[in-house]
Amino acid sequence: MEQYEGKLVEMIYQNDENGYRVGILECEDQVLTVVGILPGLNAGERIRVRGKKQVHQRYGEQLKVDEYFPLLPESQEGIMEYMASGLIPGVGEAMARRMLDTFGTEIFTIMQQTPERLQEVHGIGKKSWRPMAEAFQTQNQLRELILWLAEKGIEARFALRIHQAFGSGAKAIVEENPYKLLESMPEIGFKAVDRMALKLGRDPEDPQRVGSGILHVLTAASYEGHTYLPQEDLLHRVRDALEVGESVVLNSIQTLALEQQIQMTTGPEDHRVYLRSTYEAETDTCKKLMELACTHPLPAPKNLRQRLEVLQKEQHIELAEAQLEGVEAAFHHRALVITGGPGTGKTTLINSLIRLIEEEELEVLLAAPTGRAAKRMTETSGKEAGTIHRLLEMGFSDETGQHYFGRDEDNPLEADFLIIDEVSMVDILMMRHLLKAIGPATTLILVGDVDQLPSVGPGAVLKDIINSGMIHVIRLTEIFRQAQESLIVMNAHRINLGEEPTLNHRDRDFFFMAEENPHTALEKIRQLLIKRLPDHYLFDPIKDIQVLTPTKKGITGTVNLNQHLQEVLNPAEASRQERNFGNRTYREGDKIMQIRNNYSLEWTRKDHDGQEDKGRGVFNGDIGHIAKIEKDRELLTVLYDDDRKVEYPYALMDELEPAYAITIHKSQGSEFPAVILPMFPGPNVLMTRNLLYTAITRARSLVVLIGHKHVLYRMIRNNRTQERYSGLEERLAQMLEYVEGDQ
Repeated sequence: MEQYEGKLVEMIYQNDENGYRVGILECEDQVLTVVGILPGLNAGERIRVRGKKQVHQRYGEQLKVDEYFPLLPESQEGIMEYMASGLIPGVGEAMARRMLDTFGTEIFTIMQQTPERLQEVHGIGKKSWRPMAEAFQTQNQLRELILWLAEKGIEARFALRIHQAFGSGAKAIVEENPYKLLESMPEIGFKAVDRMALKLGRDPEDPQRVGSGILHVLTAASYEGHTYLPQEDLLHRVRDALEVGESVVLNSIQTLALEQQIQMTTGPEDHRVYLRSTYEAETDTCKKLMELACTHPLPAPKNLRQRLEVLQKEQHIELAEAQLEGVEAAFHHRALVITGGPGTGKTTLINSLIRLIEEEELEVLLAAPTGRAAKRMTETSGKEAGTIHRLLEMGFSDETGQHYFGRDEDNPLEADFLIIDEVSMVDILMMRHLLKAIGPATTLILVGDVDQLPSVGPGAVLKDIINSGMIHVIRLTEIFRQAQESLIVMNAHRINLGEEPTLNHRDRDFFFMAEENPHTALEKIRQLLIKRLPDHYLFDPIKDIQVLTPTKKGITGTVNLNQHLQEVLNPAEASRQERNFGNRTYREGDKIMQIRNNYSLEWTRKDHDGQEDKGRGVFNGDIGHIAKIEKDRELLTVLYDDDRKVEYPYALMDELEPAYAITIHKSQGSEFPAVILPMFPGPNVLMTRNLLYTAITRARSLVVLIGHKHVLYRMIRNNRTQERYSGLEERLAQMLEYVEGDQ
């Protein structure tokens, strides 16, 4: 390993998210190109580096840096240059000269140890010396922290946030309990923190380590959709992750339960361990649903059937018997579920219900889990719908760093009816908050397709509610004559029943293009997007056509598809600003998706009257496009499909992904005019019937499948659904049994 010392005279490339830098190092007798993880460094700083020289095929000789050490300059000239670099507020060239004239090369020692002496410099008074000293000390502390964390395997992008969270004592706090980082920055990841803790000499059986490991495993399970884990499953997962004995894990489970960080319950066949948040969500959801099931609604309108007959004549529609029963049931129950597949008339039923509610001069609110679903609900009903987050007046506290809801049991929603669409997407945590906001006289209508994929978050809420028998359910099964003309609708139902779909009927809306070679399929997808579908159907290739795929990896996975589709749909041009992030290039005009919930991001939107509406919160699955990249401000502006405009600092670009192609899971709650679906082999757990069913039902006007027919038929045959550990159905059924037995 070679060692060099010099001045970093120029920074050619830098990625502040992962600390990667390419710079020019000017040494005493040579100039080197240095590359590597060099977090926190800026042009003008002196460093000592260790590494190996290598020859890059394109860029020539480079020094790949394995270690580096920031050096404060020692000569008067170097100190002068550093002090006047702008790193210290209020210190320019003239002030730096006066400071050097007063203290000479001891200036850094003065600023670090006796900073009040800065007042001896002409022009530095009682108010200005402290900010100068603090800036210098913060810079030093941050540099030292970055280096120390890098040695322990923690990415540079977290160093600033750790320093902001814990201040000058960050290193001592992290050394004492590294797992404390996960409380305020869970995205660092348990594995990275655990590696650091072990490097610091933490005993593998340390209670803090094992306790954090248990919470990590339960949290990871919630991301898989579970509200709890059986104790045996939890023991197995923790033992594998931490390599510790069963007795150690059991002791930590008991400790966490006593500290009320987890909840233990007993099921019919197992002992269960919940995170406290999912346990409380499940418990509160059960209580509120039972309350709704056991209370009487408002008096129903008189002559309801006759009024429905009049409404049908006025609207030139004919409601099926199940739809008529659905409208009536809404006036006879405080809570109601309406479920059915595509073309079975859910929208017509809801619109008829809304019409009657408004004729009765009653108040109705509409909401859906996502912005796209809410926008579609508005378009089909003619009545304004919002997201559930917006309905519940979600806010974000800068003081606590937590989100909150303005509507709850103390400030309930003021409405006679609340209709929620796409309920299959609602997880147990959101259902809890929604139910807490239901007022004492509000009727709740839950609408959704139970055969869709379950929520991304924990629980299987819609399925559990339906199966429990606690809440009255209207099942719509009849496919209406108009819907029967759509092969999308008919094939979706065939697939849901395990039957083969009808393919390639002329002038219909469902097509299959056989293609064995995924590379050729990729080229055909490009042609469909840029020519065939826009020319024949007048679709906008970015706004109207969505490529959906089961997988992220592979030739027809989202990663590769997005890279290729960007080249043809939004190629590089001098007029379009772009920004590199990791191995991706983001460009103005790119279709983009938010990939995790961010409750603190602010957005603005113009309402129907042209007034600016403001709020906070951008959520997993929201789709839009990059409207502007401002390199001078280091900002990226995204305009979402529901017209919200959000500014992202570069540091948050890891929350965005290209969305020319998205996974089927991410498409939940969305509807697109046209869907292209590659059919190529993938993991068995992903190639399932309900995944295919969900993909097809995302399309409004056209579906094009391209690939292997045997993959299509394999998915139809694979009726495997991932088991979710959820106690909601069982607990609701037990409550129902108790209530009925008490009557």
